[in-house]
Amino acid sequence: MKVLANDGISKTGELALTEAGFEVLPNRVAQDHVINFINENNVEILLVRSATKVRQDMIDACPGLKIIGRGGIGMDNIDVDYAKSKGIKVINTPTASSKSVAELVFGHFFALARFLHESNRLMPLEGDTHFDAMKKSFSKAYELSGKTLGVIGFGSIGQEVVKIGISLGMKIKVLTKNPKTKVLTLNFFDGQSLDFEISSTNDMDAFLKDTDFISINTPKTNEYIIDTPQFEKMKDGVYIVNTARGGVINEVSLIDFIESEKVAGAALDVFENEPSPELPLLMNPALSLSPHIGGNTIDAQEKIGAELAEQIIKLKKETIR
Repeated sequence: MKVLANDGISKTGELALTEAGFEVLPNRVAQDHVINFINENNVEILLVRSATKVRQDMIDACPGLKIIGRGGIGMDNIDVDYAKSKGIKVINTPTASSKSVAELVFGHFFALARFLHESNRLMPLEGDTHFDAMKKSFSKAYELSGKTLGVIGFGSIGQEVVKIGISLGMKIKVLTKNPKTKVLTLNFFDGQSLDFEISSTNDMDAFLKDTDFISINTPKTNEYIIDTPQFEKMKDGVYIVNTARGGVINEVSLIDFIESEKVAGAALDVFENEPSPELPLLMNPALSLSPHIGGNTIDAQEKIGAELAEQIIKLKKETIR
């Protein structure tokens, strides 16, 4: 069986598939040419990440597809239900990149709380002329320890964010549509582990009250989770990080509340107008920005490739003739 990993696959995953008898094609095909390539090369397994879109027209035009795999957790670039209705198996790797995304959340939190994002912009330009002024300006910083961390979403990424918050000594709040309780285990270098029982709330007002740092870790939504009414109820000087999806936070309102100093700083890894973020976002010094790299670590890609390969090999044994 031929596999087109159109957005790439780790060497670990490629090797596992090859050893199991699959032919992994080395090509990277532009979106407009994917359908022709699949049909001309008898591709039965298409693996994507966020770049390649697998919509109904592609599914209809490629009757030979048997498996569509998404490297990562989000499936919004695939018409999943329609593919399944055509008998195509759809798989993903919902936990493989969770730690990488969670670590990026805190990379941004630390950058915001210590003005590292702005310092890194200004030091090459003014470090030799305004050193003392910048030192004074950037001294109004905060520790994360002892502060209240609010996590919106309690899936695999949200859970990893909570774990890091606990390890830093932060107080924890979690917001979900329906209240739930989970036991999270923190594993340490010497083999010890500790369990923490964390309960979420669906009360947005209670969640926002007195929360110092907010991390958004939800799937794609059809409407804003954070908009003007939510900003108005936040604590003055709050920090916000969005590594979920563009469209879960109103970026226009975000800029307004940064300018009013209700929001002390925010970080965006995803954007409403991706891959062409709005210029006011890119130029705002209170924003720490990254180009949708949450799961883009060598570690996560190795896990993603290995998990995709494992699922494909299992499916071949069970159902594909």
